[in-house]
Amino acid sequence: MPPDLRPPPGRVVRARAPLRLGLAGGGTDISPYCDRFGGAVLNCTIDRYAYCFIERSPDDRVHLVSYDLAAAEAHPCDPAALAGARLGIHAGVYRRMMRDFGAGALPPLKMTSYVDAPPGSGLGSSSALVVAMVEAFRTLLGLPLGLYDVAHLAFEIERLDLKLAGGKQDQYAAAFGGANFIEFFDADRVIVNPLRIARGFLNELETSLVTCFTGLSRQSEAIIVEQRQNMIDADADALDSLHQLKRDAVEMKQALLRGEIRHIAEILGRSWLAKKRTARAVSNTHLERLYAAALAEGALAGKMSGAGGGGFFMFIVPPQHRVRLIRSLNAMDATASAVHFTGEGAESWISDAG
Repeated sequence: MPPDLRPPPGRVVRARAPLRLGLAGGGTDISPYCDRFGGAVLNCTIDRYAYCFIERSPDDRVHLVSYDLAAAEAHPCDPAALAGARLGIHAGVYRRMMRDFGAGALPPLKMTSYVDAPPGSGLGSSSALVVAMVEAFRTLLGLPLGLYDVAHLAFEIERLDLKLAGGKQDQYAAAFGGANFIEFFDADRVIVNPLRIARGFLNELETSLVTCFTGLSRQSEAIIVEQRQNMIDADADALDSLHQLKRDAVEMKQALLRGEIRHIAEILGRSWLAKKRTARAVSNTHLERLYAAALAEGALAGKMSGAGGGGFFMFIVPPQHRVRLIRSLNAMDATASAVHFTGEGAESWISDAG
């Protein structure tokens, strides 16, 4: 008789993984660029999370629930039935974890999720959700997986199993947490370099940051497909822009370690210009209007987090002007706020509050 892989009655496995701000180098973590030239990104995780809860099913089916998407569905414990799930990420993680670590068993479980950001945020929310789910299964099944293992498995599920377009940085940011300079090479080699940033400067940077949801939930896949095609076609302008973005990541690392706020702002602004040259849909009239308004209210510079086209802007602004900038952006029907960094990556625990 196969082992019962479900949590005990009344127990819930909970996990969370942080979202991230992409400060520099985004796009160079996408194949084939990183395979040919090597990629480098710098990102910081923030106090917004993707959550996953796993508990016993109330019946003999698999239940998939997303609170933020207001979606719920139930399926027989059968791979073919799960293949058609609307909540494809939930089903994809469940199937892969059971295939690799559950001896092919498909126990009746209830998987519930929500994310502290709207879809298409540019904060790596989809990848953070996959990481949170893998982390929840790691605890449920008692798996000896390290942070690199969790991140790589999440990458394979999202990019290979589910064939969702994107790069490699988000899974590693969510798994490791904190401020990281991450390098990407061929054959899926990844090196995560945690940055030891002085606490006083980290406080100063946090106090100088404003994040702004633009009101547009972008579909990153079309942008990434165009970027990838430009890489394949060796489009000179797109490749030069990606080379610049990688140099910006290296320079951003030095600026962060030295505590140079104005230099960080300069790199952000330069990276935004370079990113706009990698694909046509990275910016649009609405985004340019918000950017111009931010500069008029005292922002030194900014860029979009993620592929572009919508989602979240981040701006560097002198702290004394931060409240004014937030009010001005909110008056333009955007949603601006302060942001806080977090140093922890993916976490999981068992609760008896089920």
